[in-house]
Amino acid sequence: MKVAFVTLGCKLNYAETSRIERDFVQNGHEVVPHTKKADLYVVNTCSVTEHSNKKCRNIINRLHRLNPDARIAVTGCYAQLKGEEILAMEGVCTVVGIQDKGRLLELATSAGEPAFHYRHWSEVDSFVPAYSSGERTRAFLKVQDGCDYHCAYCTVPLARGGSRNAPVSVLVEQTREIAEQGILEVVVTGVNTGDFGKSTGETFLDLLKALTAVPGIERWRISSIEPNLLTPEIIDWIATGTKKVMPHFHIPLQSGCDTVLKRMRRRYTTAAFADKIALVRERLGDVFFGIDVIVGFPGESEALFQETLAFLEKIRPAFIHIFPYSIRPDTPAAEFPDQVSPAEKDRRVKVLESLCERLHTEYIERHKGCKASVLFESRDKGGIMYGYTENYIRIERPYNESKIGRICEETI
Repeated sequence: MKVAFVTLGCKLNYAETSRIERDFVQNGHEVVPHTKKADLYVVNTCSVTEHSNKKCRNIINRLHRLNPDARIAVTGCYAQLKGEEILAMEGVCTVVGIQDKGRLLELATSAGEPAFHYRHWSEVDSFVPAYSSGERTRAFLKVQDGCDYHCAYCTVPLARGGSRNAPVSVLVEQTREIAEQGILEVVVTGVNTGDFGKSTGETFLDLLKALTAVPGIERWRISSIEPNLLTPEIIDWIATGTKKVMPHFHIPLQSGCDTVLKRMRRRYTTAAFADKIALVRERLGDVFFGIDVIVGFPGESEALFQETLAFLEKIRPAFIHIFPYSIRPDTPAAEFPDQVSPAEKDRRVKVLESLCERLHTEYIERHKGCKASVLFESRDKGGIMYGYTENYIRIERPYNESKIGRICEETI
């Protein structure tokens, strides 16, 4: 059977899709591009915003038009939250919620009437180990799933259940499999990555120590970690106990205003966040900070937005990932008064985009002329190849096949 895969959303979804794809290949199925006719299409969905839901529906409709006789199996966050809605779409044969994601091969290939395989988020307890494959330079390793935080705006706990993880020993074995493929860099990923250990009584630091000891993997990155979970112990160990964890952190801020943070039900203040950034810089130097910010949260006045701008100017991240607030059903914030207009959210996005461009340029300029280790990727775009330094500065060079998947010393 010919099977095609479409992945939307986060790095975690890409890791899980790779796991599902390997299941199909190991059972004798042929993988084809999703732009070609297939017997079965597997769509791994996202639901972080209403735009994400719409994008998922558009893709399902497009696949059905491409081959009306094909079966379409849908999983992921949108599937968990709105499975019955998806099951009613033309061409969809199976919708698989988070609990049964590891059984997608079985459920999508079995005969029978269209079905939604679902368990309420509070009863979800499965963890499906996964890592991405198919790229020669980097893999994403899933170490944790779910979240217990229940921030006011977020449906992730409803879509993925509570925090849980695989044992360190299982993840070490997965890392050995990745190393055997010649991959040099691994990105540790999860829903609330730093919350690792809820299921097994281990800690995120235990995990990092074990993973970095696996031979063959030269670089580790932490995809996203809550500021309250990036502990001084972790920072000190990265500074003194290993050279393999890169000076690059993705930390969600969401707002630079304490009033808004409290309404969001976040677990820190701006002062605590700034102290954490300062501690990392004190111990690790001029690291690359990517920071998530939501604009237009209900009740965020212009004055409160200006507080966020001032705070970002103070901490000066290297990059800002900007998200206009999107009303998500079944979350407390959906019922909050003082919703911000779409036009005002768009304006604030543009203001932050301008700030991001300036801060990112300043960060790169500070490192111009410095020597750095660059891991080059295999993509060839008009005779140009790209790679990333330890601190996530993108480097362009003329395409040279011999550099693919190698760490080379280059001048920024």
